[in-house]
Amino acid sequence: MNDRRETAIFGAGCFWGVEEAFRRIEGVVDTTVGYAGGHTANPSYREVCTGRTGHAEVVRVVFDPARVGYRELLEAFWSLHDPTQVNRQGPDVGSQYRSLILVGSAEQKAAAVESRTALEASGQFPERIATEIEEAGPFWTAEEYHQRYLEKRGLWSCHTR
Repeated sequence: MNDRRETAIFGAGCFWGVEEAFRRIEGVVDTTVGYAGGHTANPSYREVCTGRTGHAEVVRVVFDPARVGYRELLEAFWSLHDPTQVNRQGPDVGSQYRSLILVGSAEQKAAAVESRTALEASGQFPERIATEIEEAGPFWTAEEYHQRYLEKRGLWSCHTR
């Protein structure tokens, strides 16, 4: 039995819907929403919303690489949001909603850069891909009420139509 686990961190706008989407992928073992990419230790949601901490809302995804690969998670990431939007996703505006991939290894960085380059070359988006790819630094777990937010409320998505 394979007990190996890997971690990936993605920012694609409001973390509630992003977390829900990743949780539904076969091979994802756990998800945690939080804050990363900033300069303030252990920020609160209120602080992150000011835009002054530099953090993005992100989802830490723990996965079993024998069941789902990092490249498959990247494909899901690209499909979950508009990677051309700068510091926003839909109605959510601010640097905390930026498109961001935080990499934990040279292999993840190479895969992330390769996938971004392929997406840019595909012509799927007429605008430039704005997604930042950075080394993973500290990850700060968001407040408990944010964890599995949609699941707790019996919702599948943040979007209403």
